Amino acid sequence: MKNALTLSGLFAALSALPATAQEGLKAIGKPVDGLMGFQPPATSLAHQQQWLDGFILIIITAICVFVTALILFAIVRFNRKANPTPAGFTHHTPIEIAWTLIPIVILLAIGAYSLPVLFTQQEIPKADITIKATGYQWYWGYEYVDHDFGFDSYLLGGPASIDVAARPADADVTPYVLDDAMRAKLVDAGYSEDEFLLATDTAVVVPVGATIVMQVTGADVIHSWTIPAFAVKQDGVPGRLAELWFNVEQEGIYFGQCSELCGKDHAYMPITVKAVSQEAYDEWLTGAIDEYAGTAQPIAVASN
Repeated sequence: MKNALTLSGLFAALSALPATAQEGLKAIGKPVDGLMGFQPPATSLAHQQQWLDGFILIIITAICVFVTALILFAIVRFNRKANPTPAGFTHHTPIEIAWTLIPIVILLAIGAYSLPVLFTQQEIPKADITIKATGYQWYWGYEYVDHDFGFDSYLLGGPASIDVAARPADADVTPYVLDDAMRAKLVDAGYSEDEFLLATDTAVVVPVGATIVMQVTGADVIHSWTIPAFAVKQDGVPGRLAELWFNVEQEGIYFGQCSELCGKDHAYMPITVKAVSQEAYDEWLTGAIDEYAGTAQPIAVASN
């Protein structure tokens, strides 16, 4: 479903509707060189999952420290020099009861906190906005189900995003190569150099505070729609329609990637979501309907 120009190349260049929703937005959900850990949480799901990760990390750290201390104690206390005559017993009822009950208590505690987080993620609430995401080799197609329009989202800097008619400077752009021409293309689209291979030519736009339900499927092979800052990941399986949901708390740009190995260009099908105010979303939606609704879309053909 390569985006069709509505009237002419000049009109498309001047309209630039997806870019309108991006003005003033800060890129929040993206990887940063030299840092470790999670991206800043942007949804309640992400807050819950990151808290759960910290909670379990405390438990496993305590277990590792305890076991290591026991090993060191045994090395010092029961080596041949310190204990030349080893004990001959084979059972110790209190210890056996302890090492049975304590792991049970630990597992119950983990389950008591992790299952509600899992259920919150899997129980899909009523949607304010429903968007269908279809994975193709190798790009994403989006349909705003409630408004009967859709568009495709390609890697910015990939062959499908190079359009000399709309942007003459694209004649100097080499696909997948970060040179001066590519840097200029990123800047013109409102992105920075470190967002190369993360940014797309057209982004999903959602309002903050709204419950978004994504319907995820695949058109050819298995893909996976993932936004780390939202703590969502759902495989798109051909012939099946799965769902995930999120509610973004902060305006900004969030990046993701296809997270299921799907072919030679798997690394080049990023995901870009722009969370904007309700007013900016309404303005974008009006323009997007005018641009995309009713345009003829070619039939996608599976390519293995």
